[in-house]
Amino acid sequence: MIITVTMNPAIDKTVDLEQLERGGLNRLKNVIVDAGGKGINVSKTIKELGGDTIATGFIGGSGGILIKKALSEQEIQADFIEITNEIRTNMKVVERDGYVTELNEPGPLVTQDELNQLTEKLLGYANEDSLFILAGSVPNGIRKDIYKDLTLMLKEKKAKVFIDADGELFIHSLEAGPTIIKPNRFELERYFHKDYRVDEDELIVMGQQLLQKGIRTVAISLGQMGALFLNDNQVYKCPGLKVEAHSTVGAGDAMVAALAYGLDQGLELTECMKLGMAASAGAVTTHGTKPPKKSLVEELLGQVKVVRIDAI
Repeated sequence: MIITVTMNPAIDKTVDLEQLERGGLNRLKNVIVDAGGKGINVSKTIKELGGDTIATGFIGGSGGILIKKALSEQEIQADFIEITNEIRTNMKVVERDGYVTELNEPGPLVTQDELNQLTEKLLGYANEDSLFILAGSVPNGIRKDIYKDLTLMLKEKKAKVFIDADGELFIHSLEAGPTIIKPNRFELERYFHKDYRVDEDELIVMGQQLLQKGIRTVAISLGQMGALFLNDNQVYKCPGLKVEAHSTVGAGDAMVAALAYGLDQGLELTECMKLGMAASAGAVTTHGTKPPKKSLVEELLGQVKVVRIDAI
């Protein structure tokens, strides 16, 4: 069972334009509105791949109604805590050259009682067969070590936890030893206090140090250059795939979804990696935060190369 947790969902509005003019008039085109938030995006991709999830977190207001309706139409099981305040609306501006500017609202105020309700709900789903995906930002009123606390509680019930977050949320969560994490180069540079662009060998060493915290798998996103994957004493690299990209919006969420789906299906690490790379590449060809079609992911699977790297 895969449970995606989106504490700070959003109505995602993705717009296209020729070129963003700061301080000037910008005429938007191809406006797309989606139910968004990292965990929700993960649920949508897993559904497209043929899996099932339970999408949970916080929703409220008219935006929450839209999200429930969208998930119902996609036959994704939803079990959210309804909060008093309205959820946020985010805008992603995609220029013709693929450059993306994101304007994200902070999110509503969530009370301690509402957080307690969500925590109780998650623990009710937790067992040795469950995989929780704690993804994205948290709204106002939620402390930055919440993913750490939830990970510890869920692990006590033998559940697996996948963390996909940045900043303080990511840093604190590492103390709890989640099952799998997916940082990018910048997040690792910041965590290890590097003031320069680290090379691939340094990234591998960083990943190995994170494995020592009890993390089973570290997936390091390298953007269009591909990704590194570390598990126990194994290190792999998958070069990026060449596709006709529209924007990078949703690529990371698609990789998380595919990795989680593969893990839940009991696939070997290398097969999970291939699926993650194919789904991520497929996502950059879509508009808005819509998931890549399963047929496209299957087509791209044949292009994924896995390179074994000797441990440093």
